[in-house]
Amino acid sequence: MDKRRGSVPFPMNLPNLHRRSMPVDDRDLRATMPQTGQTDELSNLLRCTSYSPSEQHRDSCASDSSDSVISTGSETDQVYKVVLLGEHGVGKSSLARVFGGVEDGRNTYDRSIIVDEEEASILLYDVWEQDNNQWMKEQCMKMGDAYIIVYSVTDKSSFEKASELRIQLRRARQSENIPIILVGNKSDLVRSREVSVDEGSACAVVFDCKFIETSASLHHNVQALFEGIVRQIRLRKDSKEENARRMANCRRRESISKKAKRFLGRMVARKNKKMAFRQKSKSCHDLTVL
Repeated sequence: MDKRRGSVPFPMNLPNLHRRSMPVDDRDLRATMPQTGQTDELSNLLRCTSYSPSEQHRDSCASDSSDSVISTGSETDQVYKVVLLGEHGVGKSSLARVFGGVEDGRNTYDRSIIVDEEEASILLYDVWEQDNNQWMKEQCMKMGDAYIIVYSVTDKSSFEKASELRIQLRRARQSENIPIILVGNKSDLVRSREVSVDEGSACAVVFDCKFIETSASLHHNVQALFEGIVRQIRLRKDSKEENARRMANCRRRESISKKAKRFLGRMVARKNKKMAFRQKSKSCHDLTVL
């Protein structure tokens, strides 16, 4: 299988930034692997390629924001494995290409970004439809540290399939609190929309996951999506003290008006069950909290 390290434009105000290859621990997958020729297939999938300085830089979801940029410095030990799931044609590969900063499609992308002033390394798998391989799909359900379930807002059936995938994932990882973000892609196609924002939010509330709408073609919310998946993993994996420190830093950067709205929303929700549901629906859009 092919894999690719994405290249990105360097922010003008941050000199000498670069990309790195990251080590990947595939022992958790090999423990479940049948004794067949699929061993080589999995090894090829998980082997990360190194960065070549001669690669041409292309557009990606990186920006000159202090919250999400390609980082420099020493290598980190933790690699977050994120798996894309969804029906054919919903834009999984388009989202992956924007993340990887490449125009040609690959199966695996890895990069390091800074989220909340800390480095995070993501290994993104776009292998759900690989050769329509049932064994690979079973491994996808087992190997992720987090999942992005994608549907197209222009295709109602893909939305229904996303709900089915959430149920399958719950069965496969019953005892684990796995981060899941439901993504309504192609939000730019307003006239062709078949799934409303409210329907997406309601589905996320029912299935206890986060929700965001994106447009891979316009790069809209793609950066927010991958920053969000990092935050969701950290909230579950890291200590309460570490997460409290990050939250405090995030709140300090928050505007006064946003703080006031959040406070009032909580007060109203305590006194009204209908408003409480709406408040929960709103919280599914907040990728910085559980």
